[in-house]
Amino acid sequence: MTIQPTFIEDLYVIEPKVFNDNRGFFYEFFNHELFEKTVKQKVSFVQDNLAKSAKGVLRGFHFQKEPYAQTKLVSVLNGAVLDVVVDLRKNSKTFGQHFSIILSADNKKQLFIPRGFAHAYLSLEKYSLFFYKIDNYYHPESEAGIRFDDPDLNIDWQYDLSKIILSEKDRNLPYLKDLNL
Repeated sequence: MTIQPTFIEDLYVIEPKVFNDNRGFFYEFFNHELFEKTVKQKVSFVQDNLAKSAKGVLRGFHFQKEPYAQTKLVSVLNGAVLDVVVDLRKNSKTFGQHFSIILSADNKKQLFIPRGFAHAYLSLEKYSLFFYKIDNYYHPESEAGIRFDDPDLNIDWQYDLSKIILSEKDRNLPYLKDLNL
């Protein structure tokens, strides 16, 4: 597997080495030792989550405030998503900047998202199965988010925004400038 840094510090794209044959494929999804050696961060994942979304469903931007913030390792098991993160670390030189990547069952890429990021994804196929590992349990009182269409973020969702399907909660999230971080 290769672990490549992005332009945002501590954010990594992971590409597994896939072994294909006439029976299907095999790949190592996660290797703790290799991961910590390359990323140089201690991570202990405590929970795995799975979400199924129809085409056009956008979930996020979500995050949890400290001390309940979460590190995530995200991937897609079926379908494809446009995965987007926003750096919310006040002392980061990339504060307020975003990174996006298409994660799919075909490309098998993963994104490692450290604490301090807001996260969202848009399902691009009939249905997408989104899998993620997290290092801290959900704490409802620490949940927060920002609007997906915040003009200050200027995110190109590569999709007709009038066809995006949002939850009521996500539709009513604040803009980044209105958050008290």
